[in-house]
Order: sequence, then structure tokens, then C-alpha cells
Amino acid sequence: MALSALSFAIMDVFLKYVGHFGGMRLVFFRSIASVLIGYTYLKYNGISVWGNQPKLLISRGIIGCTSMFLFFSAISLLPIGSAVSIRYLAPIFTAIFAIFILKEKVYPLQWIFFLLAFLGVIMLKGFDIRIGSVGLILMIGSAFFSGWVYIIIRAIGTRDHPVVIVNYFMCICLLAGGLYTLFNWQQPDGDEWLILLSLGVFGYLGQIFMTMGIQLEEASRIAPFKYLEVIFVILIAYGWFGETYNFLSLLAIGLIIFSLILNVFYKR
Repeated sequence: MALSALSFAIMDVFLKYVGHFGGMRLVFFRSIASVLIGYTYLKYNGISVWGNQPKLLISRGIIGCTSMFLFFSAISLLPIGSAVSIRYLAPIFTAIFAIFILKEKVYPLQWIFFLLAFLGVIMLKGFDIRIGSVGLILMIGSAFFSGWVYIIIRAIGTRDHPVVIVNYFMCICLLAGGLYTLFNWQQPDGDEWLILLSLGVFGYLGQIFMTMGIQLEEASRIAPFKYLEVIFVILIAYGWFGETYNFLSLLAIGLIIFSLILNVFYKR
């Protein structure tokens, strides 16, 4: 999950750089390299690309694509560190869904930790005037659907190879994003081509590491590790864009991370 967070953080910063291409175009470019890598891996190792649970795999792909589109659409509207922080309300939604669907137990003190994390998001909205309502709503929507993704991957379990799961997701994104981009083409310039195509490489690595992590552990326990992405992305964005945060904004982000770290240790 830590390797997944680092891979996604690099991709997030690249997304910020090419954010003017819009959500669906970025979904398309994000998918190209991932589909090529995934399909090649599966064919080389003699693994069926169709998997064993097509209904669950397609559901994971559609819901994941929706979450990705909302995230990509909002990332140009918000400071990148704040955007990632808000999106990763996902473990809260995951914990709620897991109670009813996977019958996983969440202890009372964990709900306090989740409440503190959500309070951190509210504080972040209040302390950072760069966070607008539209971007905030898009990010919360992305977190909601991302929470569903964790549940579906847990339901799939180890009966399908991680690369098969990711490949379904990327193929659905490639189809949806490709249809939009075909009729709404925007020509990339110079280094934008390299950045756009590398989205799929880092995104692919992030998805594989995340899928393997979730398959090996309870959804409500492993999901909070995604918050490491917030730390990575703030450091990278500061070095690249010079993006800064005031003390209260960092305090709010810290509350989110600290609350979920407490949850991890308490769960153990």
C-alpha cells in the first residue's frame, strides 16, 4: 500500500501539470499504457484476460472509472494536497459499506477516528480559501465511489489475478475515455505527450500494489494506508510547483492522517 501511495502521488502531480485537458481525456491517456502493460503481462504468463467473475470485474471497472473521472475533473480546481486529502475519505465509506456487505466489524472507537478524519476535511475547507464548492463535491463523490471499489475487490478476493482485475478497470476506462476523446480531441504539446502517456505507467503500478494489498487484508484495516499518498504528494508538489499551505491547512491534513493511523494501530 505504501508503494501504491508513492506511485499514485507521482501520477497526481503529473495530472496537476496537464489538468487543462479535462477529466475524460485524462482518463483516456491514463488508460493507454496500463492496458498495454496489463494485456502483455497476462498473455505472456498464460493467464486468461476474461477472469473468473466477469460481473464483479465489470462492476469494479465501472465504479472505478467513475471515481477516476470525478477525481481527474476536480484536481485542476483544488490544491493538489488538499484534493488528495479530501478524496481519501474513501476508508470511511469503505468501513460503512463493509459492515453491511462483507460483515466486517468496526469497533466504536474506530468511528471516533473516522469522525476526526472527516472533521479534518471540514477544517481544511474552512482554512483553505482555494477549495471551492464544485471541486469539493467532485472529490467527495470520487471518495464515495472509491470506497465501493475496495468492497468489490474484497468480494472478488483471490479468485482472480490482480492484473486481471486492474486490466478490466483500465479497459473500461480506455473505452469510455476513448469515445469522448475521439470526438473532443485536444492536441498535446512537446513534453505533454510524455507526461500524459506516463500517467498509465505510474497509475498501473499504483493499482497493482493497491489491489494486492486489499486482497491480503480487511478493507477497513488496509484502506487508511492510502493516506500516505497525501504526504508524498505535498512534498513532490512543493518541489515542483512551489505549492504551499498555511499552518491551519497542514494541521487539518495532519488530523486526517493522524486519525487514520490511530485506527490502524487500534485495529491491530
